[in-house]
Parts: sequence; structure tokens; C-alpha cells
Amino acid sequence: MTAIPEIRDDLDYRPSYRAAAIASALVFLLYLLTLAPSTAMWDTSEYIAAAYTLGLPHPPGNPFFVLLGRFFAILPIAPNVAMRINILAALCSAGAAGMWFLITERVLVGWLPERWQRIVGGSLAALIGATAFTVWSQSVVNEKVYTVSLLGLALVSWLIVRWCDDPDGPKADRLLVLIAYLSGLGYANHMAGFLALPAVAAAVAIRRPRTLLRWKLLLAIAGALLLGMTPFLTQPLRAGRFPAINEGEPTGCATRIAVGCTFSKATYDRFMYNFNRGQYSKPALTDRQAPFEAQVGMWWLYFRWQWLRDPFNSHPAIQQMLATLFLLLGGLGGYVHWKRDRRSFSYFGPLMLIVTLALIYYMNFKYGSSQSLDLGDSVPREVRDRDYFYLWSFSAWSVWAALGLVYVWETLAVLGVVTPFGRFRLGSEKVKLGEETLDLPRRRSWLLASPVLAIALVPLLGNWKSASRAGQTDTADFAADMLNSVEPYGILVTAGDNDTFPLWYAQEVEGIRRDVIVACLSLLNTDWYTRQLLRRPIYEYDSVNGPKVYRGKQWKKPTGPPLKLTMDQADAVPSVIELNAPQIFRKEGTDIALTIQPRSFGDFAGLERSDLFVLYMIRDGFPERPFFFSRTTGGYPDDMGFTPYTVTTGLTRKLLPRVPTAGNGIVAVQGEGWFDVETTRALWETVFRAPASLAKRERWVDRPSAGIPYLYLRTSLVLSSALAQSGRTDEAARVRAQAERIARATQLEDVLTSVSK
Repeated sequence: MTAIPEIRDDLDYRPSYRAAAIASALVFLLYLLTLAPSTAMWDTSEYIAAAYTLGLPHPPGNPFFVLLGRFFAILPIAPNVAMRINILAALCSAGAAGMWFLITERVLVGWLPERWQRIVGGSLAALIGATAFTVWSQSVVNEKVYTVSLLGLALVSWLIVRWCDDPDGPKADRLLVLIAYLSGLGYANHMAGFLALPAVAAAVAIRRPRTLLRWKLLLAIAGALLLGMTPFLTQPLRAGRFPAINEGEPTGCATRIAVGCTFSKATYDRFMYNFNRGQYSKPALTDRQAPFEAQVGMWWLYFRWQWLRDPFNSHPAIQQMLATLFLLLGGLGGYVHWKRDRRSFSYFGPLMLIVTLALIYYMNFKYGSSQSLDLGDSVPREVRDRDYFYLWSFSAWSVWAALGLVYVWETLAVLGVVTPFGRFRLGSEKVKLGEETLDLPRRRSWLLASPVLAIALVPLLGNWKSASRAGQTDTADFAADMLNSVEPYGILVTAGDNDTFPLWYAQEVEGIRRDVIVACLSLLNTDWYTRQLLRRPIYEYDSVNGPKVYRGKQWKKPTGPPLKLTMDQADAVPSVIELNAPQIFRKEGTDIALTIQPRSFGDFAGLERSDLFVLYMIRDGFPERPFFFSRTTGGYPDDMGFTPYTVTTGLTRKLLPRVPTAGNGIVAVQGEGWFDVETTRALWETVFRAPASLAKRERWVDRPSAGIPYLYLRTSLVLSSALAQSGRTDEAARVRAQAERIARATQLEDVLTSVSK
């Protein structure tokens, strides 16, 4: 191994901004090549729709992202809104790659004498960080706000590294004030905006501790921090305009915006509840949701993903080997960083501690969705994999991994390569660096040892198929299919994020089936959501662009909201009502008579607020408004007692005013109940778009979202079976073939056998 020289403080350094810009541009080009042309699962649709409508996504509302996203949504840089906001994600991550380039190059200044060598080191950091799986997959579709946060963290990191070089004087003070402003602005985007601040404080305390005693500077820093957070002030004003997506609704105004209700205690209370994310109560940090070692194990699982995303565990040994390699490279790089540039290490060392162990402890996650699968349901689990919360960790790790790789490169260049035929020395020479004379490799030696740098290509090659979202439109197609399964002016009950947010996107961004009211069960438990249902305009059904299956019939436009409740009455509905015995629910004018069994809530039994509002909507709006349950709600209609009155239609279960009978295309299917063959066939063959786009997928990486392709697979298999039973063998074979293509593309081949049985 080569000797590690002491720290150089007397070297002239000029950042290679042009080279960093070129690295960022190449990363951006990679992201464009693998960019999603539309929306995707989870929060992508929510945030794209919120940005487009200047709405409020889930608490705390991310106002800076909404403003930035709205700006990109109207820029003529792509053919549709989703792609424009996806480009925002790509730009932010590409910019972050440029910052890691500059930081890595800065660390190498006191180590490598030639600029080209330092540029190579910076390029390694940019490449490794940009192609780590989570960073890459988040950069080609704007799932949330994490790439904007990543750019903020990387930019703050670069500025504090520059401050560490010269912590005295007005320029240094201005840098600290700028860092505070960017951190406040970052917090208005996401709470991760404050991630760098403890490390900044550590660097200041180490490099220039008396700075912490300069009260005028501290006041300026505090003022800049608060100024950066001012986008939050837009929330009560925008919420009072009642945008289509208005989660948390931090305003005291109920029907129109006004000074009195805007500047009110109700606005303050709702704003603070939203700001503090009161909707998502988390236990105290001392109340661990999983053992800390298991939470570290979750981070390690996701760390393994970064270098080879192996969603089906096809190459576990290779993945483990690569993860160990990059862990060791990062560890070596951290050690070399500490030895060779204590200035920047005074910040970067604490930062790495914060974005790894400290962040793991703070997030306090349950077991990951894909973690320790042998434990099954015996442990509490997150509903999805949370690797995106460690995006900053995996991205910043690239700096240390690159430094470690450069050290290995240098070592090979000096010592040569050991082969079965002996050691081949590549040669070195004496180089004067500052006041020191160092034994460094010759240029030829560097070049001959350079094949080792190919290690940096591992995540690029290993993650291309898994991280790329090029050509994927299945989420938007699913949303259109689900909405088109609902008759005009219908009410559609959904379950949660994955079957609701895409529908918001389809309605608010693409203008598809805005006549349908989407009623999400998880959100019906909040007061702000039910107020929005009461306030929602009645949109005209677009019969020209609507499915052919609904043509030839007059659809009466409703004249009022789906609930006959005032705002105060809706707000007064409790979160849970206690019931001591089963209750009878009857809908006048129909044959519907249900025996509703109370749910267990530990010490008592009852019904949730969401259950009550489902019943209220049926009571007040049905059958004038057609009523449908998304099949993604699983057994919810059965639990509520609606089974005898429902018929499967497309991707939904339609509620009928009386028990259906066989005939007119409706048949009884074992394990499925009543099934509308004719309507489902018409939707499948002339309306649905997702079967074709799902069949094009090479792999379905996000296993917690596999319920969406499963829904299509089950629908097609049941439809094929029903068609075959009625003698329509050609149609049945055609649908069955589509089912097989979907199964192969989404790795659900086992469903073909289980459903067929």
C-alpha cells in the first residue's frame, strides 16, 4: 500500500466546474434515456397532480416542491406534464452528481498532483452515486421530493466544504448565511432539508469554534433559515382556494377564502397539525418499532440493492459480494479522506454518520417489506420498501467509494499487479507536491492500472433493467382503466395510496373521467377529505371520449354532492362509533338490507368513520349515482355485507339495488360471485390499456405493488374461463393469451395455476 502523506494546507485550488458540469450533463443524459414517460406507483401520481394543480400533497405539504413542480409542469420541455416533472427529478439528481464530483476533486487536491487524475476521481463519484439503484430509480420518475432534497444536501455540502477551506472573513460568513437559507428552503421541500445542519455545526465547531459565539452572525443565520421556510406561508392561502388536491386543508375557511377565516385559530391549529404531520402519529424514539439491529439490517438490505438490484434473488452471492466490495471501498475512502483532508472531513465525516446510523435510529422503521421474509407476518412490517429514505446515504457514499477506488488505483499503479507469473511493477517517480517530495506513479503506470476503475461501472450495468422506467405507462393506463370501469357519475370506493393517487393523476392532469367521485377509505377517516367530497364540483361526463360500452343510454347528471350533510355535520362524525350488537342497514327504494357486524377495536367493537361515510353515500346518493367498489379494496364489500348485491364489472364490483340473477351477460363464477361477462369483455377488449403495457414489462421490481398486475391477471383468467364456459372459445383463447403475457412480464406465472384451479 502507498504511504498516506500529511494534509496539505498550502496548495492553490481551483474547482473544475466545467468538468463537473460535463459529468452532470452525462448523468442527465443517462436519466433522459431511462426516463418514465408518465406517472408511476405510490406517491408519484399524487405529487405530479399536486404540482400541476398547485395543490397540497400529504402533510406537511412540501410547498417549495409544489411551486417548483408547477413551474416545470408548464415549461414546454416535454410532450406531457408527467414527463416535465420527471425531468425536474432528473435535473436535480444530475446536479447532485456534479456536487459530489466537486467534493471528491477537492479531497484529492492534497493527494494527486495532476488535474486529470482528480477529474477521474470526481467522475467516479458522479458515476457511482448516479447509478446506485435507489438514486437512479428515483431520478427517472418524480415519485416525491427526494431528488430535490438530494440536490439541496449536495449543494450545502459543497458550500460548507468551501467554507472549511477559509472559515474567516465576510465571504465565509456569507457562505454560512447562504447555507442556512438553502436549508430552510430545503425544509420547505422536505424535512431532510435539515439533514446537513448537524454536520455543518460540527464543521464550524471543529474549524472555527468562535464562530458559534458571534451573535450577530447567528441572528443572520437564523433569519436566513426562517426566510427559506416562507413557502409554508402559501399553504393557508392556497388551501382556502380549495384546489382539487388539498390534503390536510390548513385553513379555517370552509366555503370561500376570506380574511377572517384565513387569520383564525382554526387556520393556525390546522396548519400546525399539518406542519407537524399529526396525521401520521409515530411512536417516541425510545419506543422502537423493531430492534435497532434489525433496522440497521434494513439499511444493509437496501445498500445491497444499490450495486445490483436483484428483485427475485437470482444472484444473492454476487449481490452480497458487490455490496461488501462497495462497503469496503467506502470504508477505505473514509479513512483516506480523514488522513488526507481533515478540513473537509470535519464536515463530511459527521454527515456520513448522520445519513446512516443517526438516520436509521431517527426513522425508527418497522421491518422492511422485503426484509427477513422467513419471519413472515410474525413481525410488524412497513407497507412498502423504504429505501428512498436512505437515498441521501447511498448517494453521498459515492464520494467515499470513489476515494477508496482511487486509492486502490494508485496502489496498483505504484506496486504493480501480482499474477501467477510474478509481480509486474508499473513504475513510479519522485514528484514535488508543495514542500513535500512524494513517490508517485508515472502517467504510464496510472494508465496501465486504470482497468480497476471499471468497478465504478458495476451499478450502471447491474441496475439498468431494474432502474430504467423507459416506456412504462402501465400506472397511467391502470388509472384510466379503473375509472372507465365505473359508469358515468359513479362513486368509486378505493383502499389507499396505490389505487387512489393514480386516479387523481388521471382526473386532474389528463382530464380522464372527472365525473367519477373517488372515495378513498383510508382518507375518509379524516375530516378534511370529507369536506372536499362535499365541495367537489359536479363534472360533466364526456360521452364522446367515454367508453363505447356506456353509449346509447342517457346518464342523468346529479344535482348535488354525494352526501346530504353540512360541513359541520360531516366534521362532527366521530373517528369510531361503538356498537354493542350487529346493526341493520336498509336503503330505501331498493332491496338492500344488510346486517353490519361491528369491527373489533381492542376493548370495544364498532365502525370507523370511513365505514359510516360509505353507508352515508349509499343512503344519500344511490342508485341515482352508480356505486362501485374497486377490487383493490379486497374483501371490504364482503365484510360490510354487500356481497349478495354486487357483481364484478371490469376492475370493480358494482352495487345493485337488488340481488342479481343469471342472464343478460351476468353469470355466477365460483370464488368470484356474480360476474358481468359482457361488460367486462367489452371493457377488456375495447377500453383497457394496461394489459398491453403490462405485457411489455421485463420485470416488476416493486413487489408490494404487484397487486395491480395481479388484478388484471385474475380478471383476464376469470373472463377467459367464463367465455369458454359459454362456448366462445376463440375469445377465451385470446384473453387467456394476454393473461399469460402479463404473467410472464410481471413474474406472476404461479397465479396462472392457482386461479385456474
